Amino acid sequence: MLIQDIVKILTDSGIEANEASIEVRLLIEKFADYKTQDFILGKKLDESKLEIVRQKALIRAKTRQPIQYIIGEADFMGEKFLVNNSVLIPRDETEILVRKVIEAANMIGAKNILDIGTGSGIIACMCAKYTNAKVMGVDISTNALEVAISNMQKMELFNRATFRKSDIFSAIYPEEKFDIIVSNPPYIPPSQKEFIQTEVTFEPDIALYTKDDKGLEFYKKIIESGHKYLNANGYLMFELGIRQSEDVKNLFEHYGYKNIEIIKDLADIDRVICAKI
Repeated sequence: MLIQDIVKILTDSGIEANEASIEVRLLIEKFADYKTQDFILGKKLDESKLEIVRQKALIRAKTRQPIQYIIGEADFMGEKFLVNNSVLIPRDETEILVRKVIEAANMIGAKNILDIGTGSGIIACMCAKYTNAKVMGVDISTNALEVAISNMQKMELFNRATFRKSDIFSAIYPEEKFDIIVSNPPYIPPSQKEFIQTEVTFEPDIALYTKDDKGLEFYKKIIESGHKYLNANGYLMFELGIRQSEDVKNLFEHYGYKNIEIIKDLADIDRVICAKI
């Protein structure tokens, strides 16, 4: 069996050739314990392990389950994070949000950061790694929190990143205050669900969809109560869905936030919004 034959399994299912090659390389690294150095040295692949790779490729081709769920991990900002179908797969766009939080935290000397809807814990863990702040990640999903804790342990961020079950602010005590609150909330309106690509349907609905028709449900809830948990001049930051920046900006203004800033991604889409209380 040749590696090209496994790549063809994916391309025949409609996966673009370059993406298919990358995914097969990931499968080989994970399930055949065959690293980049082994490719360079021309080390022979074990046929039995290659068969496992083929079987995993067949699952990917037949179901369109995301490759990250099949291998159980996803790359984000140079780290490998554990993921499963209880959490979202990290997107490149979220790096813009994380870097903005890190920049602001280091600029103001933030001591406490709250990550709402932490999921796999990528935002909380990266902010804990690159700032001097203690970061608390909260999520309503117990299964998601188990993944986040595993990632914290894997990165050895003990006592730097902590996690708590909470429906937004429901388990945050009135006396707990933060210099930065950050969230990549659910922001897809239910009307868009039928148009979502197949791979995304494997991700948890609770982390993707809102109940309102504009995808603003969680922005409003967090903005409305955020000032109660922010220190003076504290920041509130969000990742944005497409064409939501103006509505979220209006919410910020309505609830008295100031210094509103919108940051675009590489595709010139408004992707991150932040404001101060």
